[in-house]
Amino acid sequence: MASRSSKIIVYQVFTRLFGNRNTTRKENGTLAENGCGKMNHFDMPTLKRISDMGVTHIWYTGIIRHATQTDYTAYGIPRQHAEVVKGKAGSPYAIADYYDVDPDLADDVNHRMSEFEALVERTHKAGMKVIIDFVPNHVAREYKSICKPDGVKDLGEDDRPDMHFSTDNNFYYCWGQPLNLSNIKHDDTLSYQESPAKATGNDRFSSAPSKNDWYETVKLNYGIDYCDAGGRSEHFNPIPNTWGKMTDILLFWASKGVDGFRCDMAEMVPAAFWLWAIDKVKFCHPDIFFVGEVYNPSEYRHYIGAGFDYLYDKVGMYDCMRDVICGNRPASDITIQWQSTDDIRSHMLYFLENHDEQRIASSFFAGDATKGFPGHLVSLLLNRNPYMLYAGQEYGERGMDSEGFSGKDGRTTIFDYWCVESLRRGYFDRRRLTKGERLLESEYRKVMLIARNEKAVGEGEMFDLMYANSHMGDHSYAFLRKKDNEMLLVVANFDDFTACIDVNIPAHAFDYLHIPEGVYAAEDLLSGTTFQTALRADCPVHVQVPAWGGAVWKIVCTE
Repeated sequence: MASRSSKIIVYQVFTRLFGNRNTTRKENGTLAENGCGKMNHFDMPTLKRISDMGVTHIWYTGIIRHATQTDYTAYGIPRQHAEVVKGKAGSPYAIADYYDVDPDLADDVNHRMSEFEALVERTHKAGMKVIIDFVPNHVAREYKSICKPDGVKDLGEDDRPDMHFSTDNNFYYCWGQPLNLSNIKHDDTLSYQESPAKATGNDRFSSAPSKNDWYETVKLNYGIDYCDAGGRSEHFNPIPNTWGKMTDILLFWASKGVDGFRCDMAEMVPAAFWLWAIDKVKFCHPDIFFVGEVYNPSEYRHYIGAGFDYLYDKVGMYDCMRDVICGNRPASDITIQWQSTDDIRSHMLYFLENHDEQRIASSFFAGDATKGFPGHLVSLLLNRNPYMLYAGQEYGERGMDSEGFSGKDGRTTIFDYWCVESLRRGYFDRRRLTKGERLLESEYRKVMLIARNEKAVGEGEMFDLMYANSHMGDHSYAFLRKKDNEMLLVVANFDDFTACIDVNIPAHAFDYLHIPEGVYAAEDLLSGTTFQTALRADCPVHVQVPAWGGAVWKIVCTE
């Protein structure tokens, strides 16, 4: 078999939901009522199905133990107060113990870490790498580690709560003020006590967070005083106490065989910490990589400079692609987005869905999963950088369930116990897949395998053709990829109608990519059709592209 390209394709799975086959789907249902996916549901046949799509990395979302309303006290796990837990299952971003595995995910709760280690081993045997979340900015209000290694002091264990800020403190405190949750629940039955109140995770330095705040979390202190007399100030010398504790947590999970970390809200933690911590982790584990959730484009280069291998391209390519799919921006704006990060293009992670964003097929986005296909095509093939697919996207999951705390918002819940029907069918009851789901999965898989199998995608150069094709209008996008003598012509159609396009390949493309003029055999890798095509500078190539579809012509250019 020919060697595959170096293209990274990440498959995000919300572990708690992925393997759940309980179809009760009761709104606000408990674990006992609605069931839960397990790490062991990722058996070798399931992992092989994922790998066979061209996936290189699985991001197992929600592995580390977080706050939940489910009672695990029988296993020695502290119970969390319901008033500071969102949803019955709880948010995976309200970490309750950085050194523990979420018990929901284990068949045998007492051996949950062993089950995780076995999952890592199985994933590696299936030829894929493992990514887990690292949540550095905030923890659950009732954070308490019961699994920390001997000699490790817990977060907040030596804090002085009489000080709003100290580099020796892990948390921020509201002097002498108890936590006031009356903005969240307007009655007299509140019973959760916290005094003094700790600052809330989304930089809310008040004892009375609102329902729109991350009120179930508390902010970690990395040496920034947000409320001193002169405004925000940095105190990084001596090294803040939190830096060492959080770096040790990264090293702990790296020692379990984890290959990478998706770092939640990385930009809410100072770049100076990341530079310090990532250097130490990569010294011990040179091949480990870091993906940062950074939304401010002006900060991209600071965080790449601090050691991040990849950053979300959300406020840029994702927002643009969403607008193009919805008809709110011309497809030519895609060029503007990749050009804005051209110097760091290899570091930008493209995606169309994740657990934070609305599903393409939802009524809040495109309302039709097929309309996301050209965005999938362009996002995967445009550059060498990584691409991420959220589990269920390939089946057109709508995210229109009313699961409980999450509500009907076009997203797949991260707070509730639930069964995602498209995933249940796609992996555990395939005979019940609809015709549309089968077709979408097949088309998604084709493009992902093109990205993995064609060296022009993972290793080649890109040439954007839009400047030479202004006649394409607002709904088409075209570019070339080339490595050695193999070239791909990619055309995407973001329209309800078949597009018949004369694609002009300018003389500059022939010079830049070293394309010899001539008549060559070509194959459309999406349709499988073969034909002859002439390549001449400034001589249009006629391409027919189906509605909400694409063409990927492979041409081997020989002298």
